Amino acid sequence: MSAERLEELKEELVYLQTVREQEVADQIREARSFGDLSENSEYDEAKTEQGKLYSKIAEIKDLIEHAEIMEKSDEVDKVGIGSKVTVKDLETGGKEIYQIVGSQEANPMEGRISDDSPFGKGLFGHTVGETVSVEAPAGIQKFKIEKIEKV
Repeated sequence: MSAERLEELKEELVYLQTVREQEVADQIREARSFGDLSENSEYDEAKTEQGKLYSKIAEIKDLIEHAEIMEKSDEVDKVGIGSKVTVKDLETGGKEIYQIVGSQEANPMEGRISDDSPFGKGLFGHTVGETVSVEAPAGIQKFKIEKIEKV
């Protein structure tokens, strides 16, 4: 993951451990005040929420603990982490722009693809003008790299 993503995770962890944890504790305290816990749906919901919160906290802690920081490539002429790549689909002629990111930051709907994805791997290390072949569920697709920008 990028250093930026690691910082976002650290900030989210602090928020969850302080603000959100206090909110859930307040929900549980309020639900307890309603009386009999055996038939108290508010209490059950609050405890479920607390379980989800603790699970999310553990997940983020694990991500932070095992994070490998991917340095952005300084090579301007080659596709690497942090590259914004314009490609032309040689079959359809359509053009698309993708940013190569670490797997934790990938969001294909926003054009952010992981360096671990088949498409990301297919582009990685190539230069403007090169044609790359990417294996997809629909078969092998060919793309021409038209532009590389560093973000």
